[in-house]
Amino acid sequence: MNKLRLSGLLFFLAGSIALMGIITAEALYPSGTGYTTFSSEISDLGATRPPNSIIYQPSSSIFNTTMLLSGLMTLTATFYQHRYFRKLLISIPLSLFGFGLVGIGVFSGDKTPYHGMFAMLTFLSGGFSAIASAKIASAPFKYIVILLGLVVLLTWSIAVFFPAIIVPFIGIGGTERWIVYSLVLWLTGLGGYLMNK
Repeated sequence: MNKLRLSGLLFFLAGSIALMGIITAEALYPSGTGYTTFSSEISDLGATRPPNSIIYQPSSSIFNTTMLLSGLMTLTATFYQHRYFRKLLISIPLSLFGFGLVGIGVFSGDKTPYHGMFAMLTFLSGGFSAIASAKIASAPFKYIVILLGLVVLLTWSIAVFFPAIIVPFIGIGGTERWIVYSLVLWLTGLGGYLMNK
């Protein structure tokens, strides 16, 4: 398998593992705890925020492990794609994105301020990575990755600076999922694209 296909395979697996890990952790999260996709952040699966952090197993271990694995796969995939394309404009934000995922896996939601810092790094570098990946893609996929990157960055910006525009309608959980699932769609799509390029 050449460097590009290996990179694509790892990106695809990273996105798939992240998605399935979130779904599995949510399915195993105890009912009656108040966890909803409207009001709960995805990271609550690992641990809720202090001061009264709550950790439920096996959801916590599943979420943290899948984030760590996805991050390590993304970093490895970034190494191989860089050896092929040699474009720092893509490789630097991709490396930061993978590093952010690793940080989320290591520092669960109860580890402040580190978890929040790594989450912000993941969201922002992921959005920029998606847009930058248009440099190695052709149409129509090129425009899809730009759109997904813009969705990530615009949703994050609105949630941080103008939350009243979006949070009352889809909740903090729904808002975050617009960011996270856009990144997952981009990552798996990029993986599929590179495996067949």
